[in-house]
Amino acid sequence: MTEDELTDVFTGESMDLRPGSDDCYKCSTCDTECPVAEVDDDFPGPKFQGPEQWRLKRKEDHDIDSSVMSCSNCMRCDDACPSDVPLSQMHNSAREEYVDEQMDKFSREYVRNRILANYGRLAPLGSKFPRLTNAIMSNPVTKWVNEKLLGITSEREFPAFAEQTFRDWFEERGGNEASKRRARAAREQRGEAVENEEKRVAYFHGDYSNYNTPEVAKALVRVFESFGYEVAVPEQRCSGTPMFANGMGDDARRAAKFNVETLAALVERGYDVVCSCTSCSMALRQEYPELYSFDGTAKVAANTYEALEYLRVNEDLSGELAEANVPDEEFGDLAYHAPCHARNQGIAGQAVELLADVDGANPEDVGDSCSGISGTYGWKAEKYDVSMAIGEEMFDHMESVDGETGMTECPTCAMQMEHGTGYEIRHPMEVLDTALVAE
Repeated sequence: MTEDELTDVFTGESMDLRPGSDDCYKCSTCDTECPVAEVDDDFPGPKFQGPEQWRLKRKEDHDIDSSVMSCSNCMRCDDACPSDVPLSQMHNSAREEYVDEQMDKFSREYVRNRILANYGRLAPLGSKFPRLTNAIMSNPVTKWVNEKLLGITSEREFPAFAEQTFRDWFEERGGNEASKRRARAAREQRGEAVENEEKRVAYFHGDYSNYNTPEVAKALVRVFESFGYEVAVPEQRCSGTPMFANGMGDDARRAAKFNVETLAALVERGYDVVCSCTSCSMALRQEYPELYSFDGTAKVAANTYEALEYLRVNEDLSGELAEANVPDEEFGDLAYHAPCHARNQGIAGQAVELLADVDGANPEDVGDSCSGISGTYGWKAEKYDVSMAIGEEMFDHMESVDGETGMTECPTCAMQMEHGTGYEIRHPMEVLDTALVAE
Protein backbone atom coordinates (compact mmCIF):
# COMPACT_ATOMS: atom_id res chain seq x y z
CA MET A 1 0.00 0.00 0.00
CA THR A 2 1.16 3.56 -0.52
CA GLU A 3 2.05 5.84 2.34
CA ASP A 4 -0.72 8.23 1.34
CA GLU A 5 -4.21 7.78 2.72
CA LEU A 6 -6.55 6.09 0.27
CA THR A 7 -9.49 8.27 -0.76
CA ASP A 8 -12.69 7.90 -2.71
CA VAL A 9 -12.25 9.05 -6.32
CA PHE A 10 -15.19 11.42 -6.37
CA THR A 11 -15.86 12.53 -2.77
CA GLY A 12 -12.28 12.77 -1.54
CA GLU A 13 -13.32 11.01 1.68
CA SER A 14 -11.17 8.43 3.42
CA MET A 15 -11.80 4.94 2.07
CA ASP A 16 -11.30 1.50 3.59
CA LEU A 17 -10.80 -1.25 1.02
CA ARG A 18 -12.16 -3.97 3.31
CA PRO A 19 -15.95 -3.50 2.87
CA GLY A 20 -15.63 -3.52 -0.92
CA SER A 21 -13.46 -6.61 -0.90
CA ASP A 22 -16.10 -8.51 1.06
CA ASP A 23 -18.53 -8.08 -1.84
CA CYS A 24 -16.29 -10.35 -3.92
CA TYR A 25 -16.94 -13.63 -2.13
CA LYS A 26 -19.70 -14.85 -4.47
CA CYS A 27 -18.83 -12.82 -7.57
CA SER A 28 -16.32 -13.34 -10.38
CA THR A 29 -17.58 -10.81 -12.91
CA CYS A 30 -14.19 -9.12 -13.12
CA ASP A 31 -12.48 -12.42 -13.99
CA THR A 32 -14.86 -13.02 -16.88
CA GLU A 33 -14.07 -9.57 -18.30
CA CYS A 34 -10.28 -9.76 -17.87
CA PRO A 35 -8.57 -9.97 -21.30
CA VAL A 36 -5.39 -11.48 -19.83
CA ALA A 37 -7.25 -14.25 -18.00
CA GLU A 38 -9.13 -15.04 -21.20
CA VAL A 39 -5.97 -16.03 -23.09
CA ASP A 40 -3.52 -16.94 -20.28
CA ASP A 41 -4.59 -19.93 -18.20
CA ASP A 42 -1.83 -19.28 -15.69
CA PHE A 43 -3.09 -15.82 -14.75
CA PRO A 44 -5.41 -16.05 -11.71
CA GLY A 45 -7.39 -12.93 -12.64
CA PRO A 46 -8.21 -9.57 -11.05
CA LYS A 47 -10.28 -11.01 -8.20
CA PHE A 48 -7.22 -12.80 -6.87
CA GLN A 49 -4.86 -9.90 -7.60
CA GLY A 50 -7.05 -7.45 -5.67
CA PRO A 51 -9.33 -8.56 -2.83
CA GLU A 52 -7.92 -12.05 -2.24
CA GLN A 53 -4.31 -10.88 -2.06
CA TRP A 54 -5.45 -8.01 0.15
CA ARG A 55 -6.97 -10.49 2.63
CA LEU A 56 -3.87 -12.66 2.60
CA LYS A 57 -1.60 -9.69 3.25
CA ARG A 58 -3.64 -8.68 6.29
CA LYS A 59 -2.44 -11.90 7.92
CA GLU A 60 1.13 -10.57 7.56
CA ASP A 61 2.57 -13.96 6.61
CA HIS A 62 2.08 -13.83 2.86
CA ASP A 63 4.08 -12.13 0.17
CA ILE A 64 2.46 -10.54 -2.87
CA ASP A 65 2.11 -13.21 -5.54
CA SER A 66 4.37 -12.57 -8.54
CA SER A 67 1.43 -13.02 -10.92
CA VAL A 68 0.42 -9.43 -10.14
CA MET A 69 3.04 -8.39 -12.71
CA SER A 70 1.01 -10.15 -15.40
CA CYS A 71 -1.89 -7.75 -14.89
CA SER A 72 -1.89 -5.38 -17.87
CA ASN A 73 -3.55 -2.46 -16.03
CA CYS A 74 -6.31 -2.24 -18.64
CA MET A 75 -8.68 -1.53 -15.71
CA ARG A 76 -11.61 -3.27 -17.39
CA CYS A 77 -12.25 -4.97 -14.04
CA ASP A 78 -13.19 -1.61 -12.51
CA ASP A 79 -15.77 -1.07 -15.22
CA ALA A 80 -17.15 -4.61 -14.85
CA CYS A 81 -17.46 -4.75 -11.06
CA PRO A 82 -21.12 -4.51 -9.94
CA SER A 83 -20.09 -3.52 -6.40
CA ASP A 84 -17.64 -0.72 -7.22
CA VAL A 85 -14.74 -2.52 -5.59
CA PRO A 86 -11.57 -0.45 -6.28
CA LEU A 87 -9.81 -3.31 -8.05
CA SER A 88 -7.26 -1.34 -10.07
CA GLN A 89 -6.36 0.65 -6.96
CA MET A 90 -5.66 -2.61 -5.16
CA HIS A 91 -3.62 -3.86 -8.13
CA ASN A 92 -1.55 -0.66 -8.27
CA SER A 93 -0.84 -0.90 -4.56
CA ALA A 94 0.03 -4.59 -4.74
CA ARG A 95 2.37 -4.09 -7.72
CA GLU A 96 4.19 -1.29 -5.95
CA GLU A 97 4.61 -3.40 -2.83
CA TYR A 98 5.82 -6.39 -4.86
CA VAL A 99 8.41 -4.32 -6.74
CA ASP A 100 9.60 -2.50 -3.61
CA GLU A 101 9.90 -5.53 -1.37
CA GLN A 102 10.28 -8.63 -3.51
CA MET A 103 11.80 -7.78 -6.90
CA ASP A 104 15.56 -7.92 -7.34
CA LYS A 105 16.62 -4.38 -8.34
CA PHE A 106 19.49 -5.83 -10.40
CA SER A 107 17.29 -8.25 -12.31
CA ARG A 108 16.69 -7.92 -16.03
CA GLU A 109 12.96 -7.61 -15.43
CA TYR A 110 13.33 -4.69 -13.04
CA VAL A 111 15.79 -2.78 -15.27
CA ARG A 112 13.64 -3.39 -18.36
CA ASN A 113 10.43 -2.33 -16.59
CA ARG A 114 12.09 0.80 -15.20
CA ILE A 115 13.23 1.80 -18.69
CA LEU A 116 9.82 1.17 -20.25
CA ALA A 117 8.01 2.98 -17.45
CA ASN A 118 10.22 6.05 -17.78
CA TYR A 119 10.04 6.65 -21.52
CA GLY A 120 9.82 10.39 -20.83
CA ARG A 121 13.30 10.38 -19.31
CA LEU A 122 14.97 8.93 -22.40
CA ALA A 123 12.82 10.46 -25.14
CA PRO A 124 14.30 13.99 -24.87
CA LEU A 125 17.72 12.60 -25.80
CA GLY A 126 16.42 10.52 -28.70
CA SER A 127 14.36 13.43 -30.03
CA LYS A 128 17.44 15.67 -30.32
CA PHE A 129 18.78 13.43 -33.09
CA PRO A 130 15.58 11.91 -34.49
CA ARG A 131 16.93 10.53 -37.75
CA LEU A 132 19.92 8.89 -36.09
CA THR A 133 17.81 7.53 -33.23
CA ASN A 134 15.21 6.15 -35.61
CA ALA A 135 17.87 4.45 -37.73
CA ILE A 136 19.53 2.88 -34.70
CA MET A 137 16.32 1.71 -33.01
CA SER A 138 14.89 0.19 -36.20
CA ASN A 139 18.08 -1.74 -36.91
CA PRO A 140 17.57 -5.51 -36.57
CA VAL A 141 20.77 -5.82 -34.53
CA THR A 142 19.54 -3.24 -32.01
CA LYS A 143 16.20 -5.01 -31.74
CA TRP A 144 17.93 -8.36 -31.22
CA VAL A 145 20.18 -6.90 -28.51
CA ASN A 146 17.22 -5.27 -26.75
CA GLU A 147 15.39 -8.56 -26.63
CA LYS A 148 18.34 -10.66 -25.46
CA LEU A 149 19.71 -8.10 -23.02
CA LEU A 150 16.57 -6.40 -21.70
CA GLY A 151 13.65 -8.60 -22.69
CA ILE A 152 12.06 -5.95 -24.95
CA THR A 153 10.42 -7.78 -27.83
CA SER A 154 12.08 -7.57 -31.23
CA GLU A 155 8.74 -8.20 -32.97
CA ARG A 156 7.63 -4.57 -32.78
CA GLU A 157 8.87 -1.52 -34.63
CA PHE A 158 10.17 1.15 -32.28
CA PRO A 159 8.00 4.28 -32.60
CA ALA A 160 9.76 6.90 -34.71
CA PHE A 161 10.70 10.26 -33.24
CA ALA A 162 9.29 13.28 -35.06
CA GLU A 163 11.60 15.80 -36.73
CA GLN A 164 10.18 18.49 -34.43
CA THR A 165 8.56 18.00 -31.05
CA PHE A 166 5.11 19.42 -30.38
CA ARG A 167 6.45 21.75 -27.69
CA ASP A 168 9.06 23.16 -30.08
CA TRP A 169 6.33 23.69 -32.68
CA PHE A 170 4.10 25.42 -30.14
CA GLU A 171 6.85 27.79 -29.04
CA GLU A 172 7.94 28.48 -32.62
CA ARG A 173 4.32 29.31 -33.41
CA GLY A 174 4.24 31.92 -30.66
CA GLY A 175 3.33 29.93 -27.56
CA ASN A 176 0.49 30.88 -25.26
CA GLU A 177 0.39 34.53 -26.41
CA ALA A 178 -0.16 33.51 -30.02
CA SER A 179 -2.86 31.09 -28.89
CA LYS A 180 -4.61 33.93 -27.05
CA ARG A 181 -4.64 36.04 -30.20
CA ARG A 182 -5.97 33.21 -32.34
CA ALA A 183 -8.66 32.40 -29.77
CA ARG A 184 -9.78 36.03 -29.61
CA ALA A 185 -9.97 36.22 -33.40
CA ALA A 186 -11.99 32.99 -33.51
CA ARG A 187 -14.44 34.24 -30.87
CA GLU A 188 -14.93 37.45 -32.80
CA GLN A 189 -15.55 35.51 -36.00
CA ARG A 190 -18.04 33.26 -34.22
CA GLY A 191 -19.92 36.26 -32.84
CA GLU A 192 -18.93 35.54 -29.23
CA ALA A 193 -17.62 37.91 -26.58
CA VAL A 194 -14.02 38.64 -27.50
CA GLU A 195 -13.01 38.88 -23.84
CA ASN A 196 -13.92 35.51 -22.35
CA GLU A 197 -11.62 34.11 -19.66
CA GLU A 198 -13.80 31.02 -19.32
CA LYS A 199 -12.57 29.69 -22.67
CA ARG A 200 -9.12 28.65 -21.48
CA VAL A 201 -7.67 25.15 -21.43
CA ALA A 202 -4.38 23.69 -20.25
CA TYR A 203 -3.26 20.91 -22.57
CA PHE A 204 -1.74 17.81 -20.98
CA HIS A 205 -0.22 16.29 -24.10
CA GLY A 206 1.83 13.46 -22.61
CA ASP A 207 5.21 12.24 -23.80
CA TYR A 208 4.12 10.38 -26.91
CA SER A 209 2.25 13.25 -28.53
CA ASN A 210 5.19 15.51 -27.82
CA TYR A 211 7.99 13.33 -29.18
CA ASN A 212 6.38 10.87 -31.60
CA THR A 213 2.99 12.05 -32.87
CA PRO A 214 3.00 15.85 -32.64
CA GLU A 215 0.42 15.95 -35.45
CA VAL A 216 -2.18 14.83 -32.89
CA ALA A 217 -1.22 17.60 -30.49
CA LYS A 218 -1.13 20.21 -33.26
CA ALA A 219 -4.60 19.15 -34.38
CA LEU A 220 -5.94 19.56 -30.85
CA VAL A 221 -4.51 23.08 -30.56
CA ARG A 222 -5.96 24.13 -33.92
CA VAL A 223 -9.38 22.66 -33.16
CA PHE A 224 -9.65 24.25 -29.73
CA GLU A 225 -8.47 27.62 -31.00
CA SER A 226 -11.07 27.45 -33.79
CA PHE A 227 -13.73 27.23 -31.08
CA GLY A 228 -12.24 30.28 -29.35
CA TYR A 229 -10.21 28.55 -26.65
CA GLU A 230 -6.87 29.88 -25.51
CA VAL A 231 -4.52 26.92 -25.15
CA ALA A 232 -1.75 26.83 -22.55
CA VAL A 233 0.90 24.11 -22.65
CA PRO A 234 2.32 23.82 -19.12
CA GLU A 235 5.47 22.03 -18.04
CA GLN A 236 4.59 18.42 -17.34
CA ARG A 237 5.89 14.92 -16.81
CA CYS A 238 4.48 11.54 -17.78
CA SER A 239 1.01 10.98 -16.39
CA GLY A 240 2.39 7.95 -14.52
CA THR A 241 0.25 5.29 -16.19
CA PRO A 242 3.22 3.13 -17.32
CA MET A 243 4.75 3.56 -13.88
CA PHE A 244 1.58 2.34 -12.15
CA ALA A 245 1.47 -0.63 -14.52
CA ASN A 246 5.06 -1.60 -13.67
CA GLY A 247 4.91 -0.99 -9.92
CA MET A 248 7.33 1.94 -10.03
CA GLY A 249 5.65 3.74 -7.16
CA ASP A 250 8.32 6.32 -6.35
CA ASP A 251 8.62 7.34 -10.00
CA ALA A 252 4.84 7.65 -10.32
CA ARG A 253 4.56 9.66 -7.11
CA ARG A 254 7.19 12.17 -8.23
CA ALA A 255 5.56 12.60 -11.64
CA ALA A 256 2.09 12.95 -10.17
CA LYS A 257 3.20 15.52 -7.61
CA PHE A 258 4.86 17.65 -10.29
CA ASN A 259 1.83 17.46 -12.57
CA VAL A 260 -0.65 18.25 -9.82
CA GLU A 261 1.32 21.29 -8.66
CA THR A 262 1.65 22.65 -12.21
CA LEU A 263 -1.92 21.96 -13.29
CA ALA A 264 -3.54 23.03 -10.02
CA ALA A 265 -1.97 26.48 -10.41
CA LEU A 266 -3.65 26.83 -13.82
CA VAL A 267 -6.97 25.44 -12.59
CA GLU A 268 -6.92 28.12 -9.89
CA ARG A 269 -6.67 30.70 -12.67
CA GLY A 270 -9.72 29.33 -14.46
CA TYR A 271 -8.22 26.81 -16.87
CA ASP A 272 -9.67 23.37 -17.46
CA VAL A 273 -7.30 20.50 -18.25
CA VAL A 274 -7.73 18.58 -21.52
CA CYS A 275 -5.94 15.43 -22.65
CA SER A 276 -5.67 13.82 -26.08
CA CYS A 277 -4.76 10.44 -24.55
CA THR A 278 -7.43 8.57 -22.59
CA SER A 279 -4.80 6.94 -20.35
CA CYS A 280 -3.58 10.40 -19.36
CA SER A 281 -7.07 11.66 -18.54
CA MET A 282 -7.72 8.42 -16.63
CA ALA A 283 -4.58 8.92 -14.54
CA LEU A 284 -5.28 12.56 -13.72
CA ARG A 285 -8.89 12.13 -12.75
CA GLN A 286 -9.01 8.64 -11.26
CA GLU A 287 -5.63 7.19 -10.34
CA TYR A 288 -4.21 10.36 -8.79
CA PRO A 289 -7.03 10.88 -6.28
CA GLU A 290 -7.15 7.15 -5.56
CA LEU A 291 -3.47 6.99 -4.62
CA TYR A 292 -2.37 10.47 -3.54
CA SER A 293 -3.44 13.35 -1.32
CA PHE A 294 -1.24 16.17 -2.64
CA ASP A 295 -2.74 19.63 -2.36
CA GLY A 296 -4.77 20.28 -5.49
CA THR A 297 -5.20 16.62 -6.49
CA ALA A 298 -8.99 16.65 -6.18
CA LYS A 299 -9.27 20.00 -7.94
CA VAL A 300 -7.20 18.82 -10.90
CA ALA A 301 -9.19 15.59 -11.11
CA ALA A 302 -12.51 17.44 -11.08
CA ASN A 303 -11.40 19.76 -13.88
CA THR A 304 -9.75 17.22 -16.22
CA TYR A 305 -11.41 16.06 -19.44
CA GLU A 306 -10.64 14.04 -22.53
CA ALA A 307 -10.46 16.53 -25.40
CA LEU A 308 -13.39 15.32 -27.51
CA GLU A 309 -15.50 14.94 -24.39
CA TYR A 310 -14.75 18.55 -23.41
CA LEU A 311 -15.86 19.98 -26.74
CA ARG A 312 -18.92 17.78 -26.74
CA VAL A 313 -19.96 19.12 -23.33
CA ASN A 314 -19.18 22.78 -23.93
CA GLU A 315 -19.82 23.37 -27.64
CA ASP A 316 -22.41 22.45 -30.27
CA LEU A 317 -19.96 20.00 -31.75
CA SER A 318 -22.65 17.81 -33.29
CA GLY A 319 -24.18 20.80 -35.06
CA GLU A 320 -20.89 21.97 -36.51
CA LEU A 321 -19.89 18.49 -37.63
CA ALA A 322 -23.24 17.96 -39.33
CA GLU A 323 -22.25 20.72 -41.76
CA ALA A 324 -18.67 19.51 -42.19
CA ASN A 325 -17.09 17.10 -44.61
CA VAL A 326 -13.72 15.57 -45.34
CA PRO A 327 -12.40 14.47 -48.71
CA ASP A 328 -13.19 10.81 -49.35
CA GLU A 329 -9.54 10.09 -50.09
CA GLU A 330 -8.39 11.62 -46.78
CA PHE A 331 -9.47 8.80 -44.46
CA GLY A 332 -11.91 6.43 -46.12
CA ASP A 333 -13.87 4.17 -43.77
CA LEU A 334 -12.53 4.47 -40.21
CA ALA A 335 -12.25 1.33 -38.07
CA TYR A 336 -12.63 2.80 -34.57
CA HIS A 337 -11.29 1.04 -31.48
CA ALA A 338 -12.33 2.38 -28.07
CA PRO A 339 -9.42 2.11 -25.60
CA CYS A 340 -10.14 0.34 -22.33
CA HIS A 341 -9.35 3.57 -20.48
CA ALA A 342 -11.98 5.36 -22.55
CA ARG A 343 -14.55 2.74 -21.58
CA ASN A 344 -13.65 3.20 -17.92
CA GLN A 345 -14.47 6.91 -18.27
CA GLY A 346 -17.77 6.34 -20.04
CA ILE A 347 -16.65 7.97 -23.29
CA ALA A 348 -16.11 4.92 -25.49
CA GLY A 349 -18.77 5.60 -28.11
CA GLN A 350 -18.52 9.34 -28.50
CA ALA A 351 -16.10 9.45 -31.46
CA VAL A 352 -18.30 7.22 -33.61
CA GLU A 353 -21.47 9.08 -32.56
CA LEU A 354 -20.02 12.50 -33.36
CA LEU A 355 -18.32 11.61 -36.63
CA ALA A 356 -21.04 9.38 -38.05
CA ASP A 357 -22.75 12.29 -39.82
CA VAL A 358 -19.57 13.81 -41.25
CA ASP A 359 -19.43 13.28 -45.00
CA GLY A 360 -16.30 11.30 -45.83
CA ALA A 361 -15.49 10.11 -42.29
CA ASN A 362 -17.53 6.85 -42.16
CA PRO A 363 -16.52 5.59 -38.70
CA GLU A 364 -17.42 2.08 -37.55
CA ASP A 365 -16.89 0.75 -34.03
CA VAL A 366 -14.97 -2.53 -34.26
CA GLY A 367 -16.20 -3.92 -30.94
CA ASP A 368 -15.43 -3.83 -27.26
CA SER A 369 -12.36 -6.08 -27.24
CA CYS A 370 -9.09 -4.95 -25.67
CA SER A 371 -6.26 -4.11 -28.08
CA GLY A 372 -3.92 -6.19 -25.92
CA ILE A 373 -0.89 -3.93 -25.85
CA SER A 374 -1.82 -2.07 -22.64
CA GLY A 375 1.01 0.44 -22.78
CA THR A 376 4.32 -1.24 -21.97
CA TYR A 377 2.77 -4.70 -21.45
CA GLY A 378 2.92 -5.74 -25.10
CA TRP A 379 6.53 -4.56 -25.40
CA LYS A 380 7.77 -7.23 -22.99
CA ALA A 381 9.14 -10.27 -24.79
CA GLU A 382 7.41 -12.72 -22.45
CA LYS A 383 4.07 -10.93 -22.87
CA TYR A 384 4.16 -10.34 -26.63
CA ASP A 385 2.25 -13.52 -27.58
CA VAL A 386 -0.37 -12.87 -24.89
CA SER A 387 -0.71 -9.32 -26.14
CA MET A 388 -1.28 -10.45 -29.73
CA ALA A 389 -3.73 -13.17 -28.66
CA ILE A 390 -5.80 -10.56 -26.81
CA GLY A 391 -5.73 -8.28 -29.84
CA GLU A 392 -6.76 -10.94 -32.35
CA GLU A 393 -10.47 -10.17 -32.08
CA MET A 394 -9.83 -6.48 -32.68
CA PHE A 395 -7.63 -7.24 -35.71
CA ASP A 396 -10.35 -9.42 -37.22
CA HIS A 397 -13.01 -6.79 -36.70
CA MET A 398 -10.82 -4.06 -38.18
CA GLU A 399 -10.20 -6.09 -41.31
CA SER A 400 -13.94 -6.63 -41.76
CA VAL A 401 -14.45 -2.86 -42.20
CA ASP A 402 -14.14 -1.36 -45.66
CA GLY A 403 -10.99 0.76 -45.94
CA GLU A 404 -7.61 0.51 -44.28
CA THR A 405 -7.58 3.35 -41.76
CA GLY A 406 -8.06 2.90 -38.03
CA MET A 407 -8.93 5.44 -35.36
CA THR A 408 -8.37 5.55 -31.61
CA GLU A 409 -7.51 8.01 -28.84
CA CYS A 410 -4.78 5.85 -27.26
CA PRO A 411 -1.24 5.98 -28.70
CA THR A 412 -0.29 2.47 -27.66
CA CYS A 413 -3.58 1.04 -28.93
CA ALA A 414 -2.68 2.77 -32.19
CA MET A 415 0.67 0.94 -32.18
CA GLN A 416 -1.08 -2.39 -31.71
CA MET A 417 -3.70 -1.66 -34.37
CA GLU A 418 -1.03 -0.75 -36.91
CA HIS A 419 1.16 -3.69 -35.91
CA GLY A 420 -1.65 -6.23 -36.24
CA THR A 421 -3.25 -4.93 -39.45
CA GLY A 422 -0.80 -2.63 -41.24
CA TYR A 423 -3.49 0.08 -41.30
CA GLU A 424 -2.71 3.76 -40.92
CA ILE A 425 -4.12 4.96 -37.58
CA ARG A 426 -5.55 8.41 -36.92
CA HIS A 427 -6.73 10.24 -33.81
CA PRO A 428 -10.25 11.75 -33.60
CA MET A 429 -8.65 15.19 -33.18
CA GLU A 430 -7.00 14.79 -36.57
CA VAL A 431 -10.37 14.03 -38.13
CA LEU A 432 -11.91 17.09 -36.43
CA ASP A 433 -9.00 19.21 -37.61
CA THR A 434 -9.55 18.12 -41.20
CA ALA A 435 -13.33 18.57 -40.99
CA LEU A 436 -13.51 21.89 -39.14
CA VAL A 437 -10.26 23.82 -39.45
CA ALA A 438 -8.83 25.36 -42.59
CA GLU A 439 -5.18 26.26 -41.94
